[in-house]
Amino acid sequence: MAEGEENIELKFRIYDGTDIGHNTYASSMTVATLKQKLVAVWPPGKTVIPKSVNDVKLIHAGKVLENSKTLADSSVTFGEVPVGVITMHVVVHPPVAKKKTDKKQELKQNSCSCVIL
Repeated sequence: MAEGEENIELKFRIYDGTDIGHNTYASSMTVATLKQKLVAVWPPGKTVIPKSVNDVKLIHAGKVLENSKTLADSSVTFGEVPVGVITMHVVVHPPVAKKKTDKKQELKQNSCSCVIL
């Protein structure tokens, strides 16, 4: 860590209300690196388990944090105001496999009909 760098105390709440990853993090850490740390410490035995960083979304103050930005860039810090521990929400979206459909079925699903009486 660089000298004078700000640290942020964070914890992360997953889908069932469990808090994970409670620690102090450097404000220069990227969101992608933070997600890697969370995937590594994910509690075993949960019904939803992320397989990669791309499966995880971090939400802070109603915004989804971008992987390429740092915590400071994402406005996780609140300046001089001591806020204590900041809780972020973690959402896991595993990639959805596309189903193969034939053209007739696809047209039937995408068609619309109206009847005016």
